[in-house]
Amino acid sequence: MPFDITSWAAAWFLPFVLPVCAWVIWSDLRAMRIPNTSVMTLTGIYLVVGLIAMPSLWPAYVMGLAAIVIVLIFGIIANAAGLMGAGDSKFLAAAAPFIHPGDARILMFIFAANLLACFVTHRIAKYTPLRRMAPDWDSWDKGRKFPMGFALGSTLVMYLAFGILWGQ
Repeated sequence: MPFDITSWAAAWFLPFVLPVCAWVIWSDLRAMRIPNTSVMTLTGIYLVVGLIAMPSLWPAYVMGLAAIVIVLIFGIIANAAGLMGAGDSKFLAAAAPFIHPGDARILMFIFAANLLACFVTHRIAKYTPLRRMAPDWDSWDKGRKFPMGFALGSTLVMYLAFGILWGQ
């Protein structure tokens, strides 16, 4: 299953993106918030590391910058319509340039499977003694709301890890 992202780019991005995604996941589980500083950090990683990870792909680098703007506009609209949280929208925009456009279809499969796994894991932990490991997390008591940063952050990490293994 070849990915369109290069293994080189994925290998450069993953070590920088992984801690930010862990921060996003932890923050969203703990407080149902994705910090703006995490989103700005992710964007900064693309701006700096992208120059190294994509040296011969200048048009793709610029398209990644355009993807930030386009996804942010759609995210603002989705947030205004009540379809997703503002932090989720901003995270999607910051994550967009890391995704090769040719991998959009496989990314949707990764995201769908991962969303289901994250949701089930969160709900199992919520209703079992596992909850005692983090008793003060806001995500336990938000009713039907789910911390999407959990699924979004882990999806980006999985995509880049798979890109290292199966990228061009």
